[in-house]
Amino acid sequence: QVQLIESGGGLAQAGGSLRLSCSASGGTFSTSAMGWLRHTPGNQREREVVARLQWTTGHTWYVDSVSGRFTISRDNDKNTVYLQMNDLKPEDTAVYVCNLNDGEYWGKGTLVTVSS
Repeated sequence: QVQLIESGGGLAQAGGSLRLSCSASGGTFSTSAMGWLRHTPGNQREREVVARLQWTTGHTWYVDSVSGRFTISRDNDKNTVYLQMNDLKPEDTAVYVCNLNDGEYWGKGTLVTVSS
C-alpha cells in the first residue's frame, strides 16, 4: 500500500518560512508527478493546487499567489518532494496536502498557520 507521509507544518509568523516534506513509500508505484494542494481547515472541497513537479522533466508549476515565494523540489532517491515556503502570508494558512501522480495517491495533510 502506497503511503504519502507529510511533515514540516506548523506555526509561522508573516514573512517567515517553513519547509514541507512528503515521502512516498510502500507498494509498487512509478512517479510521474508530485505536488501540493491546500485547503482551509474544514473546507476540503475547495482544494487549490499550489505547486506541481513533473518527475521526469523536472518541470515545475505554481499558482500565481505563491509564485516567487514557494519552491517545489525533490529527492529522487528518497521519493520525496519538498515545498519551501518563504515570505509566508496569513492567507497561506491552510492544510497542505501532498499527492502523487495527480491524485492517484494522497497524503493526510499538514497544517500551516501563519500569524500576522
